[in-house]
Amino acid sequence: MHQAKASFRHESLQDSKSIQEFLKAISKGLGKGKLQFSDEEGKIVMLPEGLLNLKLTATQDESRHRIDLRISWQSDDEHVEPKTLQVSSD
Repeated sequence: MHQAKASFRHESLQDSKSIQEFLKAISKGLGKGKLQFSDEEGKIVMLPEGLLNLKLTATQDESRHRIDLRISWQSDDEHVEPKTLQVSSD
């Protein structure tokens, strides 16, 4: 069955503690196999399963620092060999 395209977008200023709580909730949702995102303008529910594709980009210049984190998956996932990533807070 073909599912209609749905999307959700949210942008706001948050302190690092709030973002840490969002990341914990995403981690917990990935573990349970269900992610739900909502705000005043919309809602989306996603059911991650199988192998997930992770794309992480970190950049910095004199005044701007940025981390982009993208997690994606397909319902009919092909076998792909996972790559090793190390993240440290040191």
